[in-house]
Amino acid sequence: MTIRSIIIDDEPNNIENLQIILKEYCPAVEVIATASSADEGLSVIAQHRPELVFLDIQMPEQSGFDMLKALSVINFEIIFITAYDKYALQAIKVSALDYLLKPIDIKELRLAVDKAQEKIVARQQNRRIEHLMEYITAGKKSTVKIALPTFHETMYVKIADILRCESSNNYTQFYLYNGERVLVCKTLKEVSEILQPHRFIRTHQSHLVNIEGVKSYLREDGGSLLLTDGTKVPISRQNREMVKEALNGNG
Repeated sequence: MTIRSIIIDDEPNNIENLQIILKEYCPAVEVIATASSADEGLSVIAQHRPELVFLDIQMPEQSGFDMLKALSVINFEIIFITAYDKYALQAIKVSALDYLLKPIDIKELRLAVDKAQEKIVARQQNRRIEHLMEYITAGKKSTVKIALPTFHETMYVKIADILRCESSNNYTQFYLYNGERVLVCKTLKEVSEILQPHRFIRTHQSHLVNIEGVKSYLREDGGSLLLTDGTKVPISRQNREMVKEALNGNG
């Protein structure tokens, strides 16, 4: 099993040293990206969706704790690696997997990575069970409705009847399977929070798509989705891997 990981540390030498140690002593860990600040860390986490993050605590401007507070959901394991031992209690409060002091003890690092692997495998198994339950209850979900507040009324539409949504400034245009369009007084971010648990994926800053309405993945122009109504929806570079995983049933 490969553990997709990110290292966040403001010292380039620390990042390089950790990469060397992981490659030699923890070959299951694949470092897919690195970041040298909290802001950059948030960006690479959103882009790569890691399973494990090695996080330095004391960084300029924002600490590792500040970065974690900025995340609405933490769906990865965290191993803090720091030169200071005064943050241990805070690390426990944010449910860190482990807390390693520099210089890194190889034995402790291996134990932390083994612990991460166990938790990641357990999460994957739980996700498979959830997907199975979603499949079993798909018939029930097809009747769930969403309220769409327009300028003149509030419409109630079955979620299963929505093909895609597109941002229009501070409004969202809903496109239904029957060809009807509904302009709603909500931002796409608000709509995404409601629809993503119902197998909708954010392909782009301006587009949200019902997975059931995807006909094919097109590699042209950096990647886009062809929907059942013939519409082509762009995929941003930072969302490309997430979209592929969702289409393959791993999202």
